[in-house]
Amino acid sequence: MKRFGSVCMLKPERAEEYLRLHAAVWPEVLARLTACGIRNYSIFHRVMPDGAHMLFSYFEYAGAGFDADMAAMAADPKTQAWWAVCKPCMIPLPDRAPDEWWAGLREVFHHD
Repeated sequence: MKRFGSVCMLKPERAEEYLRLHAAVWPEVLARLTACGIRNYSIFHRVMPDGAHMLFSYFEYAGAGFDADMAAMAADPKTQAWWAVCKPCMIPLPDRAPDEWWAGLREVFHHD
């Protein structure tokens, strides 16, 4: 099992929409996450002192082929539709890797 953390920003004017969407994630999207080996997935939200909205994402990958599972997720029509409604709410970090939407974080500590 591998742990992943990442960050992204929300457009302040779309934050409520994003939070509403994630209060009722489509069942097909949840099923796809599970089918692709994603476990213990959480997204956290924080409004910064300057009014910026930050998101922190954490999940554990329990599958056998991360790249193949992520490709299967990206090819899924329902997941694509979900991303199409969520991405307009978000502001990806400008220094993220070219293949990232959420900017990945390096794990520096873990304790079970």
